Amino acid sequence: MRLAIQHETTYRYESPVQYSIQQLRLTPANANAQLILHWHVEAPGKLDTSVDAYGNTLHTLVLTRPHREIRLRVSGEVDTMPLHDGRLGDVVGAVPLEHFTCATRLTEANEAIRSLAQETGALDRPAGLIELADRIRARVAYEPGTSDVASTAADALSAGKGVSQDHAHLMIACCRARGIPARYVSGYIDGGDTPQAASHAWVDVWLDKIGWISIDAARSEFAGGRYCRVAQGRDYEAAAPVRGTRIGGREERLQVSVRVNADTLQ
Repeated sequence: MRLAIQHETTYRYESPVQYSIQQLRLTPANANAQLILHWHVEAPGKLDTSVDAYGNTLHTLVLTRPHREIRLRVSGEVDTMPLHDGRLGDVVGAVPLEHFTCATRLTEANEAIRSLAQETGALDRPAGLIELADRIRARVAYEPGTSDVASTAADALSAGKGVSQDHAHLMIACCRARGIPARYVSGYIDGGDTPQAASHAWVDVWLDKIGWISIDAARSEFAGGRYCRVAQGRDYEAAAPVRGTRIGGREERLQVSVRVNADTLQ
């Protein structure tokens, strides 16, 4: 499948910002399930490029002149391939698997999460992961605008609603509560007519005899040809598309627009 992606993020400020630094994880990499045909990131200043600890392409934008707006534009095309039961392969990577069993502020398991994690039987096979995703989806309805980037897995389970980021954090928390490595993935999806479209989050889970399994808890399905993965990490904070800080500006307004168009390759 060929995905054409356009993503625009605009920050506007009530008064001039004197200094700002933004870290962008907006550039996907070639992998066994996707081929980047072309990709372009446009920003209002020089982008310094590096690679973070998780292998993500990291662009750093530093603005030292006064400004009231930061506009970031991303566009590109990606060819994606289907995955059998979400299987990415058994490549561990530079980060040890044990790192992905450690809780973070966003994925810490409380008693309710540990109880949910134990409701599912064996998690050592793909079907067990789908069962867990089904339980999470049943407990947390997809409802935009009900959480923010600081919301935790426990918050989502308590509220009973959230977005794909919350479903991903809750699945990660459940897997880690069972001692199973799991990592957060940010990227894009061709969602068809469903609301969980465009900018999206899902999870990779490590199964010892199989390797990484990519699964979307918000949709209770394996991630595959309709998904473009951009960044990965222990949680949202390690894979956020844009994170930054500033001096000045007072109130901030954020506007995000994402479009994903898909064509089936013959």
